[in-house]
Amino acid sequence: MPQGQSNPPAQNQATVPVVRNCYKCGDSGHLANNCPQRGQQQQQARQNAPQQQQQGRPNQQHKAPLQGKVNHVTAETAAEAPNVVLGTFTVNSNPATILFDTGAMHSFITRSFAEKHNLPLSCMKRPMVINSPGGKITTNTICTRVSINIRGVEFRTRLLVIDSMDIDIILGMDTLEKWGVKIDCAQRTVHLAASDGQEVGISASSPSGYLHQMEVRPTDGIRIVCDYPDVFPDELPGMPPDRDIEFLIELLPGTAPIAMRQYRMAPIEHEEVKKNIDELLAKGYIRPSSSPWAFPVLLVEKKDTDVKRMCVDYRALNKVTIKNKYPLSRIDDLFDQLQGACVFSKIDLRSGYHQLKIRPSDIPKTAFTTKYGLYEYTVMSFGLTNAPAYFMQLMNSVFMDYLDKFVVVFIDDILIYCKTEAEHEEHLRLVLQRLREHKLYAKFSKCEFWIDEVRFLGHVVSKGGIAVDPSKASTVTNWKVPEILKEVRGFLGLAGYYRRFIENFSRIAKPMTSLLEKDAKFRWTNAQQAAFDELKKRLTTAPVLTLPDQHKKFIVYCDASRDGLGCVLMQEGKVIAYASRQLRKHELNYPTHDLKLAAVVHALKIWRHYLYGQRCEIYTDHKSLKYIFTQNELNMRQQRWLKLIKDYDMEIHYHPGKANVVADALSRKSYANMALGFMMPHKLCEEFERLSLGFLHHTTAAAFEAEPTLEQEIREHQKNDEKLQKIRELLKSDKAPHFRKDKQGTLWYKNRICVPNVDSIRKLILSEAHDTAYSIHPGSTKMYYDLKERFWWYGMKHAVAEYVAICDTCQRVKAEHQRPAGLLQPLKVAEWKWEEITMNFIVGLPRTQKGYNSIWVVVDRLTKVAHFIPVNTIYSGAKLAELYISRIVCLHGVPKRIISDRGSQFTSRVWEQLHNSLDTKLRFSTAYHPQTDGQTEKTNQILEDILRICAIQYGSIWDKCLPYAEFSYNISYQASLKKSPFEALYVKRCRTPLFWNQTGEKQVFGPDIIQDAEQQLRIVQKNLRVAQFRQRSYADVRRRDLSFKVDDHVYLKVSPMRGIRRFNMKGKLAPTYIGPFKILEKKGAVAYRLELPPSLSGVHDVFHVSQLKKCLRVPEEQAPLEGLEVQEDLTYTERPVKILDISEWNTRNKKIKMCRVQWSHHTEAEATWEREDELKAAYPALFAN
Repeated sequence: MPQGQSNPPAQNQATVPVVRNCYKCGDSGHLANNCPQRGQQQQQARQNAPQQQQQGRPNQQHKAPLQGKVNHVTAETAAEAPNVVLGTFTVNSNPATILFDTGAMHSFITRSFAEKHNLPLSCMKRPMVINSPGGKITTNTICTRVSINIRGVEFRTRLLVIDSMDIDIILGMDTLEKWGVKIDCAQRTVHLAASDGQEVGISASSPSGYLHQMEVRPTDGIRIVCDYPDVFPDELPGMPPDRDIEFLIELLPGTAPIAMRQYRMAPIEHEEVKKNIDELLAKGYIRPSSSPWAFPVLLVEKKDTDVKRMCVDYRALNKVTIKNKYPLSRIDDLFDQLQGACVFSKIDLRSGYHQLKIRPSDIPKTAFTTKYGLYEYTVMSFGLTNAPAYFMQLMNSVFMDYLDKFVVVFIDDILIYCKTEAEHEEHLRLVLQRLREHKLYAKFSKCEFWIDEVRFLGHVVSKGGIAVDPSKASTVTNWKVPEILKEVRGFLGLAGYYRRFIENFSRIAKPMTSLLEKDAKFRWTNAQQAAFDELKKRLTTAPVLTLPDQHKKFIVYCDASRDGLGCVLMQEGKVIAYASRQLRKHELNYPTHDLKLAAVVHALKIWRHYLYGQRCEIYTDHKSLKYIFTQNELNMRQQRWLKLIKDYDMEIHYHPGKANVVADALSRKSYANMALGFMMPHKLCEEFERLSLGFLHHTTAAAFEAEPTLEQEIREHQKNDEKLQKIRELLKSDKAPHFRKDKQGTLWYKNRICVPNVDSIRKLILSEAHDTAYSIHPGSTKMYYDLKERFWWYGMKHAVAEYVAICDTCQRVKAEHQRPAGLLQPLKVAEWKWEEITMNFIVGLPRTQKGYNSIWVVVDRLTKVAHFIPVNTIYSGAKLAELYISRIVCLHGVPKRIISDRGSQFTSRVWEQLHNSLDTKLRFSTAYHPQTDGQTEKTNQILEDILRICAIQYGSIWDKCLPYAEFSYNISYQASLKKSPFEALYVKRCRTPLFWNQTGEKQVFGPDIIQDAEQQLRIVQKNLRVAQFRQRSYADVRRRDLSFKVDDHVYLKVSPMRGIRRFNMKGKLAPTYIGPFKILEKKGAVAYRLELPPSLSGVHDVFHVSQLKKCLRVPEEQAPLEGLEVQEDLTYTERPVKILDISEWNTRNKKIKMCRVQWSHHTEAEATWEREDELKAAYPALFAN
């Protein structure tokens, strides 16, 4: 049986026999062997033979043209024929109308189609005459290498080119025989035999035999995509599969079910809702519900269509839902990954949210109410607050190993990007295969494949860079003039999305942003209209920005003025991004130098992700910024900024405003062109040598070139580290995630270099990050996160914490943020009245007419009875001894013990001899810990309050009020005694004008009064013990137990005293601790004796534990105390050394002259600004010169 015929048909089939035509004349009814024209041609050939032999070769110009035949050249005639089939297929990836015609001898293609799609054409050796219903057609052109895609299978053939035909391609018998085509006219099907033996079948659904496009897969003819038609279904195939990630709705604790009434709708809207419900029910995406939750529905028009989609108003549910903090990708970071990509494919999932199930227990929370009943979603629905986060989590888990390599995912949008078509073919197949494995389906009509320019997230990305999507920009340009603040915010929000494309965006938008300020009135003036129009104009003319290449150097141009800060990021003369912002209120007072430096800092902050770890150059029109690294005098703001700048590998160059290649609208000044010069300071050279940084010297060099050698040293030692070698071995088998090797062979963990276990290298890194002038001793947390950006090793966090903890400078300077050390240690309750007393002085009072300026406070420890004795601070020890005998001993006898502080009055020789003679023991409180004598301190506070009240009511003569204050204190109720001190002493209440009737004479004599006194004494002692226990219980809650051992080393807390006190700031830059000192002896539970140097011989050597801090590592050299004159009370005075600068500051009402002062024990960098008038009053000698 001939190849072009089919097998015997089935009973219900009517197969059209293949008609054979003569290849000589084209007529039917005979074959070429019996053609009447054959004899004529042979006779003519014999006549021409001698002539051809004379010429030496055949004369082809005289050969008769070939004959051909075609029955249908229009779609109308083809549709009426019973033995043809018409359909649409792809030819060389272009759609074409193709006719399967068994009555045509050859296969044809229209010239217009071939030329439109640049198909290869060539001339035939002999022309061909084709018999058609419209007459004879002559052609001498043939189309070679034509590939027709049918059901994903490529069929190749050659086609004759003719002009008068409105069908793109006609496949005749020459091609049908070659492909082994079988046509079933009854069923309107066509079967073709592929080269690999596979049979491909297509069918028509209309009586005309037309193969509709719907019968052809949309993916046919698209490379790679055609192999995955199941990924692009017309509808989602039912419920999604069970996945590792389910959508959860977690509510705030205590949330009760919320039920809301349905919204009213028009009848036509109800019909649309019913239609949506029926569709969702059929797919299983919703189900009838009996949930206590209920939310109303509304209809929202789909984009660019009149179709309305039913949505549920879940705002009330979202308010009580715990927000999922899973991060959505930063859009600008996504675009940065596309640098260098030339081929793109974009895939948009079909109803992406409906491809994720809801956790069964959370399904009732999605219930919505309609006219037709209550329903609930079984799949994730639009409008739920956490839907984007959960779907982003799903997509990231699916494509985790492809992200940042050749795939970008943002919720349900997938972008595949590659540099070559070969890579793209492989990567596209991987992505489609991953979608197939996870049963995720895409919408073909929204997908794009094999394109060189893609619209993605409101931008157009191509090989040339990134630009604003014109369709999105038109939304801004068509924005109506705002009439309310909400519309202003909306416009600025949308326009601000593209601010990286607009130079000086903040300056242009300033008139509009001023309307958003607090208490600003809405007034739309010409300034706002001009800004509004300019922003719209800039968006329509926005440039194409290049995408950053991390392997190339970055250039940053910065400028600043009173209008704001502006900067441009560039590479190789192409703009990557613009950035700008308005000045804050306090920045308006910045001097020009600080303002220009602020622009540099602004650029480094916003583009840190580009510039950190990369070589970059900064250009500014402020020349002095070139020397910011070598300036000796920097204010606190500049020091803070310099700390940030030192993290970057950068050079600052002076670029005159007139020579700026970037349009600099902020610049106001014009400078003469000057050559870039940078002299290498000697100190900076030494610093670079210490950092192991190589540099090239130039006599008048434009810039110095630094080459770090630390990375090379790390690379060499990595080879000898056992743990890192194991990681290298795992890398060979892809079993070391997040680790990689660069071209030089350096091992990296993510973007952090792996530091080998070499003490010298690690100590160098830790030292540079902590001890240098560019780091200034950060805390362990900050230091760790600074190092974490660049370095990695096992136990790095612990190493950083240990390094900071044992830093001698940090221990001496930094304050402790802990509870006070030392638990409360109450003194033992006294046995009898006035056997143990405490005493102290209140000083600094106004001098009275009698010469008093202080009060001597003496308190009995048992009864709390107090005596207030007016004295003068110049009283000698002998004078105080005289007062003590007349005012205390004469009334209460000689006490056994006296507790006082270490004031000079109580440590004098006269005072000591007096009490030795009276057999009274002196007990002193711990040095610089007044809490030891808490009783007297508390009494002092009460007395000071009483005196203030007396001063208000009776004038400032406080010594005349002192007896009344003493009387008032002694008859007042004491919580610890549960009675007044007077009653505790005399076992009865004091007679006063208020309580005279309660103190009538009571006849008590002999043993009764003694027994009563002893009973009252026991009650007082018991009450004091209870009070001590109560005080200790709540005091220890705010304290921590701290103890040391003998031979431990500790730091001693000191306090600076500065002569000038401005804004209540005193000695802020002073060291907090000195030492360390060795512990010689433990005194009691919370006091220690220290081994002090000779320079502190005037200081008592016993200290409370709260004044000490443990030294974790004893330094080899102790910080010198020379020049630090520590007083007996552990304070030292800071004095101004010199005036560095004088400036005039403008306040709201006046101008104040300020001096920048360097203090003793501090460097110039730690200088402070002080008022000139206060300095002159306190230190006139400072202004002598």
